[in-house]
Amino acid sequence: MALTPDELERYRRHLLLPEIGGQGQQALKEASVLVAGAGGLGSPILLYLAAAGLGRIILCDDDAVSLSNLQRQVLFSTASIGEPKVTAAARRLADLNPHCQVVPQQARLTAGNATRLLAGVDLIIDGIDSFEGRFAINEASLASGIPLLSAAIGRFDGQLSLFTPGPDQPCYRCLVPEIPPDAADCEIQGVLGAVPGILGSMAAMEAIRFLTGFGESLAGHLLLYNGMNGTVRLVKLPKDPACPACAAN
Repeated sequence: MALTPDELERYRRHLLLPEIGGQGQQALKEASVLVAGAGGLGSPILLYLAAAGLGRIILCDDDAVSLSNLQRQVLFSTASIGEPKVTAAARRLADLNPHCQVVPQQARLTAGNATRLLAGVDLIIDGIDSFEGRFAINEASLASGIPLLSAAIGRFDGQLSLFTPGPDQPCYRCLVPEIPPDAADCEIQGVLGAVPGILGSMAAMEAIRFLTGFGESLAGHLLLYNGMNGTVRLVKLPKDPACPACAAN
């Protein structure tokens, strides 16, 4: 699994960083990540992880590319319209970096397929747009013990956190115990196209930080981005002793 001469040149800017270097790049090459969702958030997440040299990406999405996706889903082109997102994404990522193995799965991550899809995975990344789906992914994270990196967006804002299953660590449902009564997706309320680009890039950064071990992770914290005024806040996220998911476990 040593870095090839081509990889040494491709990742030279990483290798120059003492915080990553050869050891960190090797860790990326050996890492396996599951990304749930190839939409607005998934596009920059997938592009930056593949470019960074992730060894294996399992991509789960059951949707097809539509014209209205192209305002924010920069992974696709007009020629991709009508094609399954996982198929178009796998082709684009292979063009970007042939060293990255992309395993397309035209399905959602569920309790029924979680054991199979999460085999050998180091990190789950949630970039979907439904609370039901996020709850299911959170359950899969808790059941498998695999950390979950969750990103979500609104019209001009977004949030990001890393959930590491453990007795003293919060899970996603410590943050959102039930589906909010006013929940709505971008198809109804709209979204500024650059917002998922910003949050997706932040998520890719956090994934790389987690997998290589540099800096301080977001575990136990919630990052809040406000696109109306360009501010970022980091708040403490405690474990909820009455959480309907992790308290029971």
